[in-house]
Amino acid sequence: MNKQVLLAKRPDGLPTLSTWKFEENKIPEPQEGEVLIKQHYISLDPAMRGWMREGKSYIPPVAINDVMRAGTVGEVIKANNNPKFKEGDFLSGWGGVQQYTVTNGDGYFKIDPNKAPLPKYLGIIGMPGMTAYFGILKVGELKEEDVVLVSGAAGAVGSLVGQIAKIKGCRVIGIAGGKDKCDYLVNELGFDSAIDYKNENVNSSLNQHCPDGIDVFFDNVGGDILDAALSNLRMHARIVICGAISQYNTTSKPKGPSNYLSLLVNRATMKGMVVFDFAEHYPEAIASYSKWLGEGKIKSKEDIYEGIENFHDTFLRLFSGEKLGKLVLKVLE
Repeated sequence: MNKQVLLAKRPDGLPTLSTWKFEENKIPEPQEGEVLIKQHYISLDPAMRGWMREGKSYIPPVAINDVMRAGTVGEVIKANNNPKFKEGDFLSGWGGVQQYTVTNGDGYFKIDPNKAPLPKYLGIIGMPGMTAYFGILKVGELKEEDVVLVSGAAGAVGSLVGQIAKIKGCRVIGIAGGKDKCDYLVNELGFDSAIDYKNENVNSSLNQHCPDGIDVFFDNVGGDILDAALSNLRMHARIVICGAISQYNTTSKPKGPSNYLSLLVNRATMKGMVVFDFAEHYPEAIASYSKWLGEGKIKSKEDIYEGIENFHDTFLRLFSGEKLGKLVLKVLE
């Protein structure tokens, strides 16, 4: 049987257990031109909360009673005359929160488990890695000696953004929740300093750590932290809006920036990004990461939990902060 998690209703605020329903259905058979994939790992990302919301976005919402959308890696165990993939191939794609999936191969990419552990293809060599790479280098227009501030800095994207900025010769300050995460940023990832938003006043700490202002702010959080960064910009600063996790589960209108006139005063820019816009350039990022990993210049961490049945509790770790690095769900038999 195929264990699946389906979207039962659109959540109002933080998703509850009743947001999804758990089903066991017969494992599908691949039709002509299709392959059957046995999934090994499922990616859990903040963007999934947005995909549950009805309304205009960069991607259609997950339909009610559809399998919850998620990035996945797995192995082809049956192939029915598919022109691209064969049995034994390992693929990365959008298999959703389920043990098995059938696809014609569109949107899937062959990966090599001998070159990197499978969870890495959901992290540094997957969507978070691509987001970090193109977000900071292309959208953020990073330059040597920039002062870079990263919110959500201990997460899958933020931790890579900060390391890339260090590789490029920048001064990097991370914002994270709790002493352990801040110590991780500085002592393991090489950030110059870190601000614990749970136990520090962010505005005061920014004045201390960035006395001359910020050149690039890579924002994964939004809300009050975005406002604090806006009040500490340098001339011609660039703000990359990658996410706003502090606002995803609000039951009222999301809080927008009140310090936006700082953009005018400092001739700064604030630009949103979606990683899919850079899909044709992914090989460039993968090549750079491979080089940096080989040189020991960059690290990635996967926080792995087990079992489809534990999807809800594991998913909520995205919003409670009870995780470090890339959140991954391992699919068990």
